[in-house]
Amino acid sequence: DQPELVDPVLVVCLDGWIDAGLGAAGALAQVLETVGTELVARFDTEELVDHRSRRPVMHLVEGVNTGLTWPSIELRHGQDSGGRDLLVLVGAEPDLRWRGFARDVVDLVKDLGAGLVLGIGAYPAPVPHTRPARLAVTATSSEWADRLAEVRATLDVPAGAEAAIERRCAEVGLPAVGLWAQVPHYVMTMAYPAASALLLDNVNRIASLDLDTGPLHEAAANLRTRLDALVADNEEHVEMVRLLEESVDAAAAAGTGPGPAIPSGDQLAAEFQRFLRRVDRGETEP
Repeated sequence: DQPELVDPVLVVCLDGWIDAGLGAAGALAQVLETVGTELVARFDTEELVDHRSRRPVMHLVEGVNTGLTWPSIELRHGQDSGGRDLLVLVGAEPDLRWRGFARDVVDLVKDLGAGLVLGIGAYPAPVPHTRPARLAVTATSSEWADRLAEVRATLDVPAGAEAAIERRCAEVGLPAVGLWAQVPHYVMTMAYPAASALLLDNVNRIASLDLDTGPLHEAAANLRTRLDALVADNEEHVEMVRLLEESVDAAAAAGTGPGPAIPSGDQLAAEFQRFLRRVDRGETEP
C-alpha cells in the first residue's frame, strides 16, 4: 500500500556517479541519521544492476559464508522536524535500463503526489577551501536555473542516472533540479562536509524543509581549521591557495565560473592527505 503523503519532495542520491568530497553522501547520511525513514518501494536490481561491476558483499564468520548483502535501490519516506513529507531515492546507480528506471521512478513519485524532484551531487573544481562552497545546478527550466545557480555553464558532459530522471521529469511537467556543490580539487578524495552542508542547506531552502545541518557545519569548520594549518606550513601551498582565491573572486565579480585549474593540485592533495593522517595519529611535527 502506498502511504498518503502531502506534497512530498523527492531527493535523489544514487551511489556510483561523481561525488567529490562525498558531498552528496554526507548530506544523505545526515538526513538518514536524523529522519526516521520507512521503505516505500524497492527496485529490482536483478534487472538494473550488473553484479560484476557492483558485486555483493559476502559475510564470512570463521570461514563460513553466512550470507550476501546485495546492492539495492530503494525509495524511502520520512518527515522533517516540522512534519513535511520527504521521499529519498537511495542505493546503487543502475547499470542498465536507465530510461525505463527513470520512467518508473517518476511515475511512482507522481502517484505519491510529489511536486518537486531534487538531485544532489558534488564535483571537483579549481576553487579554494577558504571560500564558501558554490552551487551549480541543472534544471528542467531556465526559470529554475536562473533562480538557483551560482555557477553557470554551457557544455556537453557525461551524465548520471539522476540526469535521466531529471529529463523524464521535464517530459511530464514535474519540476526537477540537480544541485551540484563545487569541491576544491585538492581535497576531492576526502570527506568535505562544507559541500554536504551547502547541498542540504539548499534542499531546505528550495523545498521549504527543516532538516538539521548543524553537525555538517560544525564538521566543515573543524576541517577548515585543519586545512588552514597545513596551508600555513608551506609557502607553495599558500601561493596556490592565493591564486585560487584570486581566480574565484574574479569569476564571482564577473558572474562566471572559476578559471582554469591551477597546476600541481595532485601534489597538494597528497600533502593534505599526509597531513590529516598525522593529525589523526596525534603527530604535530610536519
